[in-house]
Amino acid sequence: MNIAVVKELFPGENRVALVPAAIAPLIKTGHTVRVERGAGAAAGFTDDDYAAAGAVLVDRDEAFCSDCVLAVRIGGNCGESWAADRGKLSAGTTVIGMADPLGSCQACAADAATGATIYALELVPRITRAQSMDVLSSQANIAGYRAVLLGALTLKKILPMMTTAAGTIRPAKALILGAGVAGLQAIATAKRLGAQVLAYDVRPAVKEQVESLGAKFVELPLETGTSETKGGYAKAMSEDFYRQQQELLGKVIAECDLVVTTALIPGKPAPILITREMVAGMQPGSVVVDLAAERGGNCEATTPGETCSVNGVSILGPTNLPAEVATHTSQLYARNVITFLQHLISSGFPAEPSDDEICRETLVAKGGELVHPRVRELAGLPPLEPPATAAAEPTTEGPASS
Repeated sequence: MNIAVVKELFPGENRVALVPAAIAPLIKTGHTVRVERGAGAAAGFTDDDYAAAGAVLVDRDEAFCSDCVLAVRIGGNCGESWAADRGKLSAGTTVIGMADPLGSCQACAADAATGATIYALELVPRITRAQSMDVLSSQANIAGYRAVLLGALTLKKILPMMTTAAGTIRPAKALILGAGVAGLQAIATAKRLGAQVLAYDVRPAVKEQVESLGAKFVELPLETGTSETKGGYAKAMSEDFYRQQQELLGKVIAECDLVVTTALIPGKPAPILITREMVAGMQPGSVVVDLAAERGGNCEATTPGETCSVNGVSILGPTNLPAEVATHTSQLYARNVITFLQHLISSGFPAEPSDDEICRETLVAKGGELVHPRVRELAGLPPLEPPATAAAEPTTEGPASS
């Protein structure tokens, strides 16, 4: 195949789908790798680096004429910057990247209408053999680390305890809301920096993981038996549940210096965990870092992409922390993409579709149709009819002899 890597056009997106070190495995297996000029510049990789790795440098139009196009953001995840690229798609093109299929199903439908085959990497199932392809986890891990650093720099205190000739400074108290991949890395980072760390998650099953990192798990008297999906993600809960949760968390948050929120529900707006009233109860100089800002935020006072102040409390709403450390996040993303692409190829791609769980769950569009059941439902489309099975022809042979 001709495999292409395109430059990211979404504002602030500095990552690149493949780093130069990821080129060689594809070339060794007989593929040609095309890289759009300047694709890796924002991540610290030059065109000369790609050429030295064996890639062919091309312009954007030629890149989209390839059999398979790799990107970080595609479809609705690119916003308006994808409109021109959609016109470059055709039935002979496969596009692989993060498409935000559950939040931008109409954009996925528009992409499907071009006839292109679309794979959305956010839909990689959380099963053991797919862990090395899980882009959400690899990127969230870095986001959790980065969030604590941003909070520490904004906080008007230091995180660790210090004993000096001038007296002893007590450690800052950090609370991490959500103990998924980003939350666990935030816990580990805050602990390494010397903070006293608390953590809360609606899923009681993560208590052991939280405590293994040295944090104290905050337990609230709430019924959480249905808080987790089959895939291990947190589920959306009732309004009454969130009201009780906010009331109980308010008392904990009021005692904390730094709060990092990470709670996300796939395909839905982020749940509000911190109300304006709860922010008003925090000490002036405290900091909230809202990693769910891109989905509306876990804090009611969050402004996506900005830092604001409410009653002396700083609220940070970063929307793309992985892109701020693009060299390493690109390396991780490239490894995810290469592993995913190699799995597709071993499953018969591009000659034939595979019913393998990883291939099936990530395939959003093919043959001019949205084919992913959940994305179709969100787009208001009826379920696809199962393919007709050819009737067996009658046999003229007699019974087999014993």
